[in-house]
Amino acid sequence: MNDPSLLTLEHVSLMYGTVIGVNDLQLELPPGAYALVGPNGAGKSTLIGLLTGALRPTLGNVRVFGKDPNRSPSILQRIGLCPASDLLVHGVSSSRWIQLQLAISGWSSSDAKARTIEVLELVGLGEAQSRPIHTYSLGMRQRCKLAQAIAHRPDLLILDEPFNGLDPVGRYQIAEMLVEWTRSGKSLLLASHVLHEVERITDSFMLIFGGRLLASGTAGELRRLLADLPQEIVVESPNRDALAVRLSNQPWLHSLRRDSNAKRLILTVERPLELFQCLAQWSASGELLVERVSGTEGDISSLFRILVSRHRGESLHRSGSSKVSAGVAT
Repeated sequence: MNDPSLLTLEHVSLMYGTVIGVNDLQLELPPGAYALVGPNGAGKSTLIGLLTGALRPTLGNVRVFGKDPNRSPSILQRIGLCPASDLLVHGVSSSRWIQLQLAISGWSSSDAKARTIEVLELVGLGEAQSRPIHTYSLGMRQRCKLAQAIAHRPDLLILDEPFNGLDPVGRYQIAEMLVEWTRSGKSLLLASHVLHEVERITDSFMLIFGGRLLASGTAGELRRLLADLPQEIVVESPNRDALAVRLSNQPWLHSLRRDSNAKRLILTVERPLELFQCLAQWSASGELLVERVSGTEGDISSLFRILVSRHRGESLHRSGSSKVSAGVAT
């Protein structure tokens, strides 16, 4: 179907009591493939719940293919959902499970059986289709969820962290399948907390954090935006305290804290290249010994927190503005 609009959000907010799930989301997307990227707890699953009608907004309007999914159950026939929650089904094979789902959608028994065989082969579960789902590994259950999501041939496929539990081969295979899905002209919304996992599937990204849609653009634009923000970097040195004194007067240092490890400093710097140049100079001259420089494990969360601060008007970054468009003004 040629729909002028895939998704429309008009000042959408959702409250869980006094907790904000999503906050004043404004968005209009034409049919296509999109990635929704943000750290765990950013609001991705809440947004998906709104798009599938599982949740009703406290304020604002949600439209999928021009209709409210909460009031138009028929629109769900055009949506395939692979949720983040695990598939906990006991005593039922994947073949039987998907045939039941198709029967609920109105498929005949013969058509449902033929389609089930087709999709299970597509996701790599052809040989395991008669086994009970509860005997599957996590990766196999992920494949089963994906098979169920595409079985009824939806126009929009919504995936919430679909790569969880998959080994590298499985990730590659599912990514290839999703590339083919988008090439076929169907729409895709892929939610993930890892940018590089979905970069080869689509080049249209949205950043979400704290229930706010912060920015949108291509993968390259978002990488430039994140690279342009202050970076959190870990430096390990036996001369930690002396290094901290040297760094404390640098104009590009935003913050510095000592880790419980006696050698580690955790820095937030606005111009990482200048930090690296200083460390190289001090190390080469023998003034200080630097054993290791790395990013923090929570790097993406740190970057999103800094991006939130920028949208609130806090002065953390002194260079020019990014070309990436802001999805919501906070």
